[in-house]
Amino acid sequence: MPFDTLLQRLFPAHVIANPHYRSLARNMVLIIISVSMVPMIVVSSTLYLQFRHSYREKVNDHLSELVLKHKQNIDNFLQERLTDIRLMAARSGYDRLKDDVLLKRNLELLQQEYGSVFVDLGVVDADGRQEAYAGPFKLDRADYGNAEWFKQALKHDQVISDVFLGLRGLPHFIVAAHSIENGRPWILRATIDFVYFNNLVDNIRIGSTGLAFILNREGRLQTTPGVQPSANGSPEAAFLQSLWSIISAGTGNVRIVLQEDSRGVENIYAGALLKSGEWLLVYQQSAEDAFADLHWSFMITTLIMAVGTASILLMAFALSRMIVIRTAKADQEKKLMNQKMVETGKLASIGELAAGVAHEINNPVAIMVEEAGWIGDLLDEKEFQDSKNLEEFKRALGQIQTQGRRCKDITHKLLSFARKTSATVQDTQINRLIEDLVALSSQRTKFSMVEVKTELGEGLPMVRASLSELQQVFLNLINNAIDAMGNKGGRLTLSTRAQNGLVVVSVADTGSGIPAEDLGRIFDPFFTTKAVGKGAGLGLSICYGIINKLGGRIEVASTVDVGTTFSVYIPVAKNE
Repeated sequence: MPFDTLLQRLFPAHVIANPHYRSLARNMVLIIISVSMVPMIVVSSTLYLQFRHSYREKVNDHLSELVLKHKQNIDNFLQERLTDIRLMAARSGYDRLKDDVLLKRNLELLQQEYGSVFVDLGVVDADGRQEAYAGPFKLDRADYGNAEWFKQALKHDQVISDVFLGLRGLPHFIVAAHSIENGRPWILRATIDFVYFNNLVDNIRIGSTGLAFILNREGRLQTTPGVQPSANGSPEAAFLQSLWSIISAGTGNVRIVLQEDSRGVENIYAGALLKSGEWLLVYQQSAEDAFADLHWSFMITTLIMAVGTASILLMAFALSRMIVIRTAKADQEKKLMNQKMVETGKLASIGELAAGVAHEINNPVAIMVEEAGWIGDLLDEKEFQDSKNLEEFKRALGQIQTQGRRCKDITHKLLSFARKTSATVQDTQINRLIEDLVALSSQRTKFSMVEVKTELGEGLPMVRASLSELQQVFLNLINNAIDAMGNKGGRLTLSTRAQNGLVVVSVADTGSGIPAEDLGRIFDPFFTTKAVGKGAGLGLSICYGIINKLGGRIEVASTVDVGTTFSVYIPVAKNE
């Protein structure tokens, strides 16, 4: 097959059709093949000459790495599952976990995270009675008082049991965490799926006879290998007991021995202790299978040469393909960047449009404020003094004037955005600002059945900032808190305090909370957890920018189904 035809078949048509990319691909393939073949021939010949002298050591090293790696994986698996249970017990406590509904929810969360690893969960009191259960078996109120794992759990903070049949009649093992709450000991236990755990060990295979299994100190199997020995008292069972003694008596992390099994077949055994020395991971392979390559070294060398040649060809084409495609992609991204620069120019035009809109809005807003003042003057006349709604009229006019001035500040910010002018900065008393915003939001909080509580610190220093920008920040946080509590209502707490040259304002709600995976993104532009059409995802981003510009910061703490607290830190005015 012609070389160019091969390139056309292996490379994307839209890339290789370009003469520049086709030439680049051809040159790279030829250079990689030429440079790689000579070293491969030299290395392969050297390996063949040394192969017969070092193969046994390499087999041992390989087995040591294999067993040690899987020992670490299995130990990590057991420790992580135990840690999951201990964290659940510490986080939720006995009173919550003994609720079957909550326990079932915790099991569902574990199964969502780890699949079928966790079969069930149970809360057991100090007498061994299961107070709560979540799982597929009928084990409500089961009695584990005589179970060995339960006795061990009472003596230790945590326990991983041996594999046993138990009440369900199926092989399984238990991980359990022992806790004490209000002077009362209790245990959170979980059943680990035996099939899943068995597969962790059963997947350790090399050659045609390689298999792995786990023994306990009594020489009993804790997994089901490909060939399972007979019951206790058989030659196979006696051999496993002696195998534990032989391997565990060795030194080093991995102990390797050559030993005949009960049928007289010589095997190589590599073992490592698990679970703090309570279990032994054993890899077994027949010696004939393990060292077969020693008698076929010439064939292996030939095979290595063939595989090496194929690998070099594959690498040459794959690497060349990757680089050429990335080069073409980089050229395409350069074109897209040019398009983005054009879009940036469009955004500048939008900024000018915003400035024009802001200028046009200023005039009617000014007239509205003036007319409100004129109506206020009319209300001072005698004919209106006796009206029962006089105070309500005055309150409404006050709101019109306040919000009119706020509209003016907003248009000023639009002009600031377009013309890069500065917002109006003044000394502001945070407590007064919070009280005004609470009054402004009173109708919405009342409608949403939200109880508002203020805890305002006394004698707070002034902060120097744009009043309208601070109003925007805290009004946005208040509205978000009300939205988070929804129609079910709740409690909104606003508190202020002075701390190390800062004024701290906390806005806390009892709403639905923010998932942990979303906490790091809530200040990103256009990120929102609200339903489509409910928010643009810009509010918190703007708030973050305003506070950051003042030299402050915003922190958030949230727990799902408990609530969220935003804490805003603002530097005090320099003259304070």
